[in-house]
Amino acid sequence: MNNTQSQKKNVAVRTFEETKVDEGFFVLTYKNDENQTQNIVKDIDSDYIQFHFCLKGSSKFVFNQGRYALNILAENALLLYNPQRDLPINLEADPNSWIVSVLISIKKFHGLFSQEAGYITFLSEENIDKKYYKDGVISPSMAIVLNQLINYNLNQSIKNLYFKAKAYELLSLYFNRSEDADVEQCPFLVDETNVIKIRKAKDIIIARMAEPPSLQELADEIGLTLKKLKEGFKQIYGDSVFSFLFDYKMEVARKLLEAGNDNVNEVGLKVGYSTASHFIAAFKKKYGTTPKKYVTSLN
Repeated sequence: MNNTQSQKKNVAVRTFEETKVDEGFFVLTYKNDENQTQNIVKDIDSDYIQFHFCLKGSSKFVFNQGRYALNILAENALLLYNPQRDLPINLEADPNSWIVSVLISIKKFHGLFSQEAGYITFLSEENIDKKYYKDGVISPSMAIVLNQLINYNLNQSIKNLYFKAKAYELLSLYFNRSEDADVEQCPFLVDETNVIKIRKAKDIIIARMAEPPSLQELADEIGLTLKKLKEGFKQIYGDSVFSFLFDYKMEVARKLLEAGNDNVNEVGLKVGYSTASHFIAAFKKKYGTTPKKYVTSLN
């Protein structure tokens, strides 16, 4: 036996934390906060559509006894469906990776979209028996819901109700189509160089969230026109640059408040608000409560 096989033998097989939210509808979560790869397995039959979301780190789905693999990176999602054969999960979660998976039976899924089957391409008559694979980027609004699922810390008695609401919200966000999507913009994203530039723009505003550049400065820095920056960012991340940044800042603020190492004023300054009143107003706009009340609710 070679070393690789020996190492795999020594890796304990883990299981997802599984929550049944409805008949034929499950949410699976897994946090690998350790410094070694972990294997997670689950049998799933061909009746189920699988949605996999990687919030952090990276992981790999292994199929056909290791003959085929699909990688999933942070901030990305996979949709898998094959009515012809079972697709059991054999996940290799890299160190410091978080995964949320949603499994829904085709029968249950049809029930959600039965009036508009044409809206979801793989539900149309010509595709109904075909296997389906799609990868994509997690939008900021989806990221918030996913973080709420994986970091659930409310009373256990309402967990199923909470997960049910969040799972339906997640699917609606996943399949939401921008009303102002312009078909002519599609070729823009075929150019991988531009996609890399847009992702660089996202990294820049996150790194400088307390003092972000203007849109024109950002466009100049990544080497795109202002129009292409706006169009590309909306297509990749499903939101405008500053709406995305607002959601990100509020998520950072929420985590800082939960950590408890900074007071409200300090958290506000860290995410770019020079006055506490502006931060409190922004936090309340996002979460419907003040930072102070939010911290109190955690205790």
